[in-house]
Order: sequence, then C-alpha cells, then structure tokens
Amino acid sequence: MAVPESSAPRTKVVLVTGATGYVGSHIVVPLSEAGYSVRVSARNTAGVTASVRKHAFELVEADALDPQAVAASLRGVDIAYYLVHTLGQGADYADRDRTAAEIFAKAAKESGVARIVYLGGLGHDTERLSEHLASRHEVGVTLAGQGSAVIEFRASIVLGSGSTSFEMIRNLTEKIPVMTTPRWVRMSAQPIGVHDVVAYLVAAASIELPDGPSHRIYEIGGADVVSYGDLLRLYAESRQLKRLVIPVPVLSPGLSGWWLYLFTPREATVGRQLAESLRFPTVVTTQDAARDFPDIAPAGARDAMDRAFADENTAFSATRWSDELGTYATPVHLQREGRYIDSRLIATGCPPEAAFDPIACIGAERGWYAFDTLWDIRGFIDILLGGPGHRRGRRDQYALIEGDYLEWWRVERVIAPELLRLHAEMKVPGEGWLQYELTPVKDGTLVRQTAIFDAKGILGRLYWYAVLPLHHFVFNGTLEGIRRECSALVAGPNTCPLPGEWERSALAREAAEIKRS
Repeated sequence: MAVPESSAPRTKVVLVTGATGYVGSHIVVPLSEAGYSVRVSARNTAGVTASVRKHAFELVEADALDPQAVAASLRGVDIAYYLVHTLGQGADYADRDRTAAEIFAKAAKESGVARIVYLGGLGHDTERLSEHLASRHEVGVTLAGQGSAVIEFRASIVLGSGSTSFEMIRNLTEKIPVMTTPRWVRMSAQPIGVHDVVAYLVAAASIELPDGPSHRIYEIGGADVVSYGDLLRLYAESRQLKRLVIPVPVLSPGLSGWWLYLFTPREATVGRQLAESLRFPTVVTTQDAARDFPDIAPAGARDAMDRAFADENTAFSATRWSDELGTYATPVHLQREGRYIDSRLIATGCPPEAAFDPIACIGAERGWYAFDTLWDIRGFIDILLGGPGHRRGRRDQYALIEGDYLEWWRVERVIAPELLRLHAEMKVPGEGWLQYELTPVKDGTLVRQTAIFDAKGILGRLYWYAVLPLHHFVFNGTLEGIRRECSALVAGPNTCPLPGEWERSALAREAAEIKRS
C-alpha cells in the first residue's frame, strides 16, 4: 500500500550571506524564529557567533568571489539574503562588489532562487553619488540583471550597538570634548534602528508583491530627519556628557579621513567612505515601504539609540567569558563596544563547589585574599568621593543573594557554584562589573575572573588605564587566594562555614551513599 505524501507545506530554505557581518548576524535568529530553515554562508565560518550557530541548520563556507562555492551554497534555497560588502577589504571594493554580485545573481538564477533580498545605501540617483553609494546601487542593479526577483532596501545611518555608524558616533563623542566638524556632519539624514532594519528584511521573505517590476526598491528610515551632528548631541545627552560641536566649512574629505582615523581607528577605513556618502541628503523620499510594510513603524533617533544602549547591557550581562575565551590562561585585555575588559584564568584542583565557597565568602572580614591594603586605600578614596567604600561590609559574611551589598559592590547575579557577578557602586567615571565563572574540568575547576568597565568620556578612559597596572597584582593575587582557600577547604578544616556549596555537596554525596547501601 502506497503511503500518501504529506500535505504539510515544505519549510522554506533561506540563505543568509555575510553572516559574520553586522546585519547578517542580526537576522539569522529572527528568520529561524519565523519558521524558516536558515543556511548561513560566510567566507570564514570561524567568525560565526554562537547564537547564529545555534539557530542555523547549516553552515557553509563560501567566498563571494568563488563561483563554485557560491553555486553550492545556493542549491535548494528559496530566498537568499545578499549582505556581502567588501569595503573593509581595502581599495577596489567597487570592482570586487560588482564581480561578487554578478556571480551571485547568475548562481541564484540557475538554482531557481525565488527571491533575493538586498540591503543597500540610501541615496538619490538624480544626484552625484559618492563612490560608496554608487557602488551599493550598482550591486542592486547587478543582482537583478539575471532576471531574479530582487527586493532592495536602501537605508541611511543604521543605529545599533556594534554598527560602524554607531561606533563612530560613540568614539567621537566619548573622546572629543570639543569637536570641530566638517560640513557633512550638518547634512540631513534619516537614521534607522537596526531592529527596524531587521524587521523589514525578515518581512521581505513573505511579502506578497503586486504585479510590477521584478526589482523593487524600498527607501527605509526612522521617524526623525536629523544630521550627524544631531546624533552626536543625542549620544552625549544619553551619556550625560557635555560636548561642544563647532562646525567649520573647510574640513575636506581628506582631512575628515584623518580626523576619523585619529579618533575612530577601527572604523576609519569604512567610516571615511560613509562620511563621503553623507555629503548629500540621505532621507526617504517615497512612501513605498510604508504602503507595502504597514505593520512596521520605525522608531525615532533617540528611541533607536536608547535601544542600542539597552541591547549592550543585555548582551554583556548574558556573556559568559569562559565560553568566549575558553581556557586561554594569559590575561586578556579587550575593548568591545566602548567597554574595557580584563579577564584572567586560574586552574584549581578543587571541585566547583569547593572553588565557589571562597568566592562567596570574599570581602569584608575575610578580605580579598591578597593586597588588602590596596583595597583599603581604594575604599578610603571612595568614601572621600562620596561613595560607600568599605563601610557597608556584607549583609552576611558567609552567604550571598542577589541584591546584597558587598562593600562597594552589589550582587547582581549568583548561580552557585557557577557564577557570581558584582556591580560596582563606587564613585568612578563610568560603570564597572566584576564577574567570576567556574568551569569544571577533569582535574578540578577553572576559575575565570573578568573585570568590565564602561568608561565614560576621556576621564573614564584615563581612570581605566591608570588602574590597569594594579590589576596584575590585585586580581592575580585574588585568584591565587581563591585557589589556596579552596585547597584548604578540601583538605580541611572548613574556614568558610556557610555551610557552603562544598559542605552541602558532601552531605548530598553522603546521603546518596547511604541510600545506595
């Protein structure tokens, strides 16, 4: 007897190219949650984030300039997101982008891809476009050149934590109290939040398009028309920074490039091209997006910026540095999205429960296991500045719960025996956290200690670099103290009478042994 075929519709397969890029890494999860099978393509899949890996059903390595690899990545795909851009790879990016688009369009047509969704740059073809914007528009035309249906979104400045535009705004505002700005900083733009960009891109996979041209262009922007200078002021207000912006008419594109390179070195190469694109207005002139995507109401500039800050806080609070950095033992110093990170690792011969107890008992009467005099001096300085210093001590010397005070810290998160995160309430030019993570291994437990500092303005950066040399002594000493204390706890006697995780685990093991016998 023949088994009838299932009448359930086949799950559509979506390919996301450029998945290691900013927008590409943001759309994989929403597409997966919308019910699509997401295939992720990148030149080097080692750079694909853990979140993207979790939601992608397949990872494919494909160089955009390799026709065979691109064709293989498109087999069986219904909808393809083209988010490839080689601007960061140096000169001749326009030629590379054109060639890559030609290869992709040909392979998509041959593979029967029903729709290509592309994110380009907002600019009007009636004006003399910058090299960057002209290239972005050319890519859209090239993708449609083989006859495939193409939905092209054109966006101005994308506001989101980690985007090139937002990081340029951050670096300029945080580092320069008095800014002499070129003319392009005063040009009108219509910035859009990354969440709204993602909403448009995801909706493009299912929208029913009316009859018309196979290449549809949508100009998308936020609710506000502002200048880049307005965005600098908005950022300064959000961070409570006093900044003076002085416009000058003589700063040429070449000088602007050096200006950006001096204060935004990581974004300077791309930023110079983006600055060139802002020499002309980048505002929405059609209502096609509002007509065809009525459920999307883009936020204004301030709301998009506030969302970016909130996303940063959420991402950092969820980060497990033991996963990010693995077993890398050498002290790691990072700068990520305006925050400075100092992470250190030590291996103990103790089980996690024993390694966690000295961490849970830290501070107040027991001190920080090393260089307590330095901690006392820092506490005294904090009191002079109006902070709590050491005066609060601990609510309980042998137990911590979320919300507890611990000297100038506040317990933000505790998961025994895996994690303790403390939020600093001392007087500092910024915001700080201290995080302990425990990872069980064959011969004991790895303890990773990570200090995170959200530096505020120049003073915050000067503070971080001033105390950084002391971390070598203080933090290494604390980690050595934790190893020493947990070893003594296992050997006995217990010097941290909680009863802690170690004692509770011992009682549990004893109860289990009695039950077995």
